[in-house]
Amino acid sequence: MIQRANELVDIIRKSKEIHIVTHIDADGITAGAIASETLRRLGKKYSIECIKQLDEVVINKLLTENHELVWFTDLGSGISTQYPEIKKIITDHHECPPDSDASFHFNPHLFGRDGSYELSGAGATYLVSKALDLKNRDLSGLAIIGAIGDLQDRKFCELRGMNTEIVKDGKDAGVLQTIKDIRYFGKETRPLAKFLQYASDPLIPGVSGREDACVALLQELQIRLKDGDAWRTWVDLDKEEKRKIISTIIQMLLSKGFGYQAASRVLGDSYILCKEEEGTELHDAKEFATLLNSTARYGQYEVGLQVCLGDRGKWLKEALNLLSGHRHNLVEGLQFAREEKIQKRTHLQYFHARDGIRDTIIGIVTNMLLNTEDVDKELPLIGFAFTENGDVKVSARATQSLVDRGLDLATVLTRAAKELKGVGGGHNIAAGATIPKGKEEEFLQMVEREIKLQLVS
Repeated sequence: MIQRANELVDIIRKSKEIHIVTHIDADGITAGAIASETLRRLGKKYSIECIKQLDEVVINKLLTENHELVWFTDLGSGISTQYPEIKKIITDHHECPPDSDASFHFNPHLFGRDGSYELSGAGATYLVSKALDLKNRDLSGLAIIGAIGDLQDRKFCELRGMNTEIVKDGKDAGVLQTIKDIRYFGKETRPLAKFLQYASDPLIPGVSGREDACVALLQELQIRLKDGDAWRTWVDLDKEEKRKIISTIIQMLLSKGFGYQAASRVLGDSYILCKEEEGTELHDAKEFATLLNSTARYGQYEVGLQVCLGDRGKWLKEALNLLSGHRHNLVEGLQFAREEKIQKRTHLQYFHARDGIRDTIIGIVTNMLLNTEDVDKELPLIGFAFTENGDVKVSARATQSLVDRGLDLATVLTRAAKELKGVGGGHNIAAGATIPKGKEEEFLQMVEREIKLQLVS
């Protein structure tokens, strides 16, 4: 892999003008930020755009613009052998066709590594940046935000594979630290009751989803909810208070028959950006990633990009405003999905949001829904939403146990979408597609056929 990274470095050094094309999620924004800052430090002329997917519209635009070099980050693996008229390099981590190995393509799957948890798009971009100049190790924190935003710690409750090399770089560069802590989201900014109310993976039986039960539990444990007029957060607690809560949650899980495996998921590695202020949305990698998701997914990628590049004034303020709206949309989206009701079939379950949930956040809502008590964990969950141009966005999510049994959602969605002249891709545990409107039933039948083949054979 080092040799491949060096091959991309040679291409970058020889190019005078480079156009970066990246994805709209946290992994894509951090990958784009790493590429941008790398080129800025090199003194290269560069430009950047953030896209939902690499479709014909984007390709035709790139063909027309005729850039000297296009750097695809967190996407592009699917076209690695196509469009030779576009001079390109690719730093991606999504599953790719077997014939996609090329000197300009850096992807963990090409080297027998799993891009769903061993390396993210931002991580792949970072490794090329580091190969270009070791001084770029200070960008490792962005790569870890990308990996966490891509849920690469979900499988083992910590980062594994090539991500561990990046974590070490971050520690050595003084930008990152890791601590063993509770894994739930919102440790820095959510009031304690809300922190427990939205706890998932694992759910807290009888507590998650119920604010009154969360308040009652904290009062029973004699944990103060406030310091004066300020609501306390997880990071405000002392060690004994944290121990009480963690111990109680584990006991509740075991007593309700969830088993050791579920209970062990309460604790895991937390990734802290140690140069950021504690108690802010930038200190914990999970919260930083969510902040970034609230920008590009609403067409404001430059806001997230500037925050990644160090702005703590105007652009951060705008990002926090977008985050507030994003949180509201996720709560409404989750409620909408529940009201639409999940339809169960033999090999999958699905819901159709139509215009009720933005296509750019349907994947997040689908993942949130999979982690609620409303959903059968033995079936993959598919969410549909209409796009602005009249197509249908598809997001599919599954549990690790289904993946361990042989499920590969990336293969499933890619094949089904292709038969309908759509596009699909992603990872074994989380994938997406875009298909023509009106083809949803046909798509579901194809997906069921593929899932059955994978899980029964």
